[in-house]
Amino acid sequence: MFATFKLVFVYLTLGPIAGIIGIPYTLLVGDISRLYRVAMWITKAGVRAAGIKIEMRGLENVPAGRSCIFMSNHVSNLDPPVVLPLLPGRSSVLLKKELMVIPILGRAMRMAKFVPVERGHRRDAAQASVDAAADALRSGLHILVYPEGTRSRDGRLSTFKKGPFFLAKETQAPIVPIALSGTQTMMHKGSNAIVPGLARIQLLPAIEPSQFATREELLLAVRAAIAEALPPEMKPATI
Repeated sequence: MFATFKLVFVYLTLGPIAGIIGIPYTLLVGDISRLYRVAMWITKAGVRAAGIKIEMRGLENVPAGRSCIFMSNHVSNLDPPVVLPLLPGRSSVLLKKELMVIPILGRAMRMAKFVPVERGHRRDAAQASVDAAADALRSGLHILVYPEGTRSRDGRLSTFKKGPFFLAKETQAPIVPIALSGTQTMMHKGSNAIVPGLARIQLLPAIEPSQFATREELLLAVRAAIAEALPPEMKPATI
């Protein structure tokens, strides 16, 4: 639990200070880029304080000058703070709507064009999330998505939701699959305890939505690419 305490201490100490100073500054100048960089630095500092090391490969697979949809497997609450600060440029994130009500943090996430996702089967809510994400992409941001929709219980890649692939087909933004491993042993689902370790992030070759006739074919291609790159114990039982 000491690693958890150190991560939380960094975030609770530096995060509110950055928000109290950075949000008014951002509103004044109309540019969130500096606040975003500070937030990513704080995020990385918390991860380092928790004793988490990161090995990243494949940045050369990110298409230059294009807004991309990064799609990663999801095995731990540590996944976003481990991955997001290392992505090039600025990225929006599809995240649970409930996180947007957190004081200071929620305001900052809205300013950064993070996209709230409402769980359930409401078609209008799903379309609103897709529209907001498409707007973020068109404004020059990348998007980080976890197409499984929730964390895997056993670390193995599970089934994908269709929503992110509606977004990909609508915008024709290239998809960069991400195979993430290691975080599943650092923070298990249902636990707040962090165990220091090594996280491995592999950015895979970009997949162009235009090369697939249907969303279903695109979904299967992205899932197969991630599954192939994962270690044996994280591969799905069936593709």
